[in-house]
Amino acid sequence: MRLVLLTKDPDIANATQGAFQPDDELTVHSEWIEALDACEGAEILFVDLLATLDTPHRIEGYERFAQAKMSHPTAKDVPLVLIGPGADYDLDAMVGWPGFVFAHLSRPLNYKLFRRATTWV
Repeated sequence: MRLVLLTKDPDIANATQGAFQPDDELTVHSEWIEALDACEGAEILFVDLLATLDTPHRIEGYERFAQAKMSHPTAKDVPLVLIGPGADYDLDAMVGWPGFVFAHLSRPLNYKLFRRATTWV
């Protein structure tokens, strides 16, 4: 299974340790353009919402990412598992498009949550 993770948080990247099968391939990216380009053949795109924000607490960066994903030639068809910002993180708004988010993970994350997500596809 090929998996792509977008995050700038080392704790999230570390939470994937031990989560996947030995023959699974995980690539980790800190920039969403790179993550979208890495989606060729991927079965899941994990996206840390905070990694998409241009300005902390302002949703427009996520909106820009979402528009780019929906129009990307390969990433548009890859199921997106959104990693939420945490209960104590305030956003100015939250947007959504029908069918855009395949599943949602909440912080704090651990390897069991990532492992479970791979069974959803």
